[in-house]
Amino acid sequence: MAERAAYAAQAEHSRGRRCAEPPPAGRTEFQRDRDRIIHSTAFRRLEYKTQVFVNHEGDLFRTRLTHSLEVAQIGRAIARSLGLDQDLVEAIALAHDLGHTPFGHTGQDALNACMQDHGGFEHNLQSLRVVDKLEERYAEFDGLNLTFETREGILKHCSLPNAKLLGEIGERFLNKQQPTLEAQVADLADAIAYNNHDVDDGLRSGLIELDQLSHVAVFARHLDEVKQRYPQLAGRRVIHETVRRMINTLITDLVAQSTKNIQHAHPHTLDEVRAAPPLIGFSDSIHTEQRELKHFLRTQLYQHYRVNRMSGKARRIIKALFEAFMDDPKLLPPQYQDKVRQDQARTIADYIAGMTDRYAMKEYRRLFSVEEL
Repeated sequence: MAERAAYAAQAEHSRGRRCAEPPPAGRTEFQRDRDRIIHSTAFRRLEYKTQVFVNHEGDLFRTRLTHSLEVAQIGRAIARSLGLDQDLVEAIALAHDLGHTPFGHTGQDALNACMQDHGGFEHNLQSLRVVDKLEERYAEFDGLNLTFETREGILKHCSLPNAKLLGEIGERFLNKQQPTLEAQVADLADAIAYNNHDVDDGLRSGLIELDQLSHVAVFARHLDEVKQRYPQLAGRRVIHETVRRMINTLITDLVAQSTKNIQHAHPHTLDEVRAAPPLIGFSDSIHTEQRELKHFLRTQLYQHYRVNRMSGKARRIIKALFEAFMDDPKLLPPQYQDKVRQDQARTIADYIAGMTDRYAMKEYRRLFSVEEL
């Protein structure tokens, strides 16, 4: 295990929290962040939010919760090898999807369309909004009052107009600087997790087949390895052995290439990391294979007609809920009535974004079905 690098984020030198607090006893500032995220309401809701397949379509498909746990595990493994702060990577990984809507990316796109005249909707910005404002757990502040470094990592993408409104946390987008290496690791751990595990879920669902994937280089190479080593192996074990080898290859390549990048840039401090180009990344060959896999999943899985059918339903549910609450805010639960008078559209977006898949469907039936109250 690598020792902690000088250019790693240092919990004891954090840029602090929005609301000053006494230092934690028996744990670091980043460990405190992680613990607060795990105990948050938004984190528990991830259990019933879609990754690709809507929650009711099967018990074994991944949810936003299981995905976040997998990202955290992959991220910690990478951080450990590179001498970075594992707790910061874990905190970012566990929080990165807190702002996701029900119904995955379809729900996000639908809510963004509804919010076009009201500032739009960005799920990364919503994740930051959850930890900065929407969680209601503490007497002295709104949100979770996380450290700057965790909040920075959560906000991995942000439009320039919104960045200008965010103060210090948005400056790196305006100045074209990088976040910590820990944030960069969490970002790519996310990509490793969802690409490979969507392969697993896609095969489990029957929407994609092994024969199709045999034409995708990174999958085919590892599938051949499994078949040669275990010629009698069949069923789900073949898939599991192939996917785990793919993940191992990607992590190993990412660590090796990132080590080269860091050695070439030779940063001595975190400020030098911020001023450098992105230092965490894949080799050119693996990057090309990852793009091929991502293209395959987009065309063969995410745009599959059965997924599109559910996506169409999801768009109609989100749009109908938004329009109903905009037409009559009194339909919102009591705890939203004061907030909706201050900013109607954003409050409605917060309410919808916080819904789980099944709650959104139930709320839709409550509003539009004469058989449910």
